[in-house]
Amino acid sequence: MGFGSYDESEQESQDYDQDLDENDGVTTSESDHKGEVNFENGASNDELLDRLKEIKDD
Repeated sequence: MGFGSYDESEQESQDYDQDLDENDGVTTSESDHKGEVNFENGASNDELLDRLKEIKDD
């Protein structure tokens, strides 16, 4: 066989492991966040929009 070629019969007879266990997944509730996040940047909306315009103009 040359580089990049394959035997089509091998492609048809592939066996996949379909024995999935309920415990194989990720428990998303393990990392629930029950806190609060506050953020203050000190700039007004107008200042932020002006800065964004400056960035886009560059």
